[in-house]
Amino acid sequence: MGTNKEVLLDMYENMYKIRRFEETIEDLQKSGELRGSAHLCIGQEAVATGVCFALSKKDYIISNHRGHGHCIAKGARLDKMMAELYGKSTGYCKGKGGSMHIADLSVGNLGANGIVGGGIPIAVGAGLAIKLRHLHLVVACFFGDGANNQGSFHESLNFASIKKLPVIFVCENNQYGVSLNVKKSTAVANVSDRAKAYNILGKTIDGNDVIEVYETVRKVVSLTRNKNGPFLIECKTYRWRGHSIADPRVYRTREEEEEWKGKCPIKRLERKLTEQMGVDELVLENIRDKVEKILIKAVEYSRTSPFPDEKDILENVYSL
Repeated sequence: MGTNKEVLLDMYENMYKIRRFEETIEDLQKSGELRGSAHLCIGQEAVATGVCFALSKKDYIISNHRGHGHCIAKGARLDKMMAELYGKSTGYCKGKGGSMHIADLSVGNLGANGIVGGGIPIAVGAGLAIKLRHLHLVVACFFGDGANNQGSFHESLNFASIKKLPVIFVCENNQYGVSLNVKKSTAVANVSDRAKAYNILGKTIDGNDVIEVYETVRKVVSLTRNKNGPFLIECKTYRWRGHSIADPRVYRTREEEEEWKGKCPIKRLERKLTEQMGVDELVLENIRDKVEKILIKAVEYSRTSPFPDEKDILENVYSL
């Protein structure tokens, strides 16, 4: 692969940032300091990183309920993200959106969505706007394997194909829709096989290999940006944790989880950097230390930020 060392080190930092952000949230929830629901993407860091690194800052993304990694990879500030989870006024949605509704228009993040498959038609709408305005942009739409059986998925891919919209549909197949294994929910072997029904191209890739994700999406972005219509990419990966913190994961074995942890995307990139590209372990350690300091500041920022004022309860809720 032609990806250079500097890009891979940036990817490593981003993946480690996602991992530690999620682990920090998990610890804060378990301690009782952080309230509310959160759906963690630990184990899936290569998908968000590889996709977003192949996009420009002006390109758009649409996220889903398990979307912290997408936000971070597209350039979100950890302090504002953390403050949103704390329900503080300094958060991205001024403390009113929480984990599943973070958006940052300054970096092209059009937001997350708590409804399974709910972001897919929004991405198509953004793609139509791009086409009508003759912009040289693309939209990457993240959704899970559970969403590929929603009506919104089929209607959206059909419309996007007819109109040849610049949308890259990214199925983050982590094997489970809450507790249902994808093999029991989806009739085809690969989600990408469904691209044929809409006369578009599709491809299934290893979602734990950040280089494969990046190189694949970079090529697809070039095709899509040049008015070749939509593309469906399936990234096969695994969520290490449950659907949410309340999920005891009784529907799968610990042996299965350990097998997938052996395919850790971060460790995989570490080996690539140190064993094949000659990067000193100290370089990676310095990156990890840098991320830890950013997270400490993000938590402190959130703890000391004010809650929204009662008089602002209807502000930024309705558009008149």
